[in-house]
This record gives sequence, C-alpha cells and structure tokens, in this order.
Amino acid sequence: MAIKRVKAVIKGRVQGVFFRAYTQEEALRLGLTGWVRNLPDGSVEAVMEGETAQVDRMIEWLNTGSPMATVSRVLITEEEPCGEECPFAIRY
Repeated sequence: MAIKRVKAVIKGRVQGVFFRAYTQEEALRLGLTGWVRNLPDGSVEAVMEGETAQVDRMIEWLNTGSPMATVSRVLITEEEPCGEECPFAIRY
C-alpha cells in the first residue's frame, strides 16, 4: 500500500461555512490522518496522509467542499509521509 502526504490550501468562500468540520468528517471517513485549520487570509489549510487513492479522493472532495462553500482554487503540495497516526483533527 502506497502512502501519500499532501498539504492543501483551499481558496474561496471557505471560512464560516463549516468547511473544517466537513473536511474532518470526510477525512475520517476515508481513513486519513492530518489536520485542517483556517488561515488569516480567509483560506483554509489542510494536511492529509494516508493511502494514495484515499488522499486523491480527498483532494477531489476539497474542490467542492462543504455544501455552503464556494471553492475557487486548491493548491496542492506533496510532502514526505511521516507516519502520522493521530486521527484527523481541526486545529484552532
């Protein structure tokens, strides 16, 4: 099983629309580890690690996001997997 880790920065109307909560729910459903947080510029940052196919599904999901979100852009940066084992969390 190939493991993949990515950092995503999601732009658009993604704060104040439960984007982090929906992201956490989807990541846990897919069995991913990592975290999600709001950034001061109004975007959202997420780091996800897990099976390559599941991470790719999460990236696809991020392009739509929560029901009230309007995603304009998702910037993806691949990172070296670190074997993170904690459940996917919301950071404040």
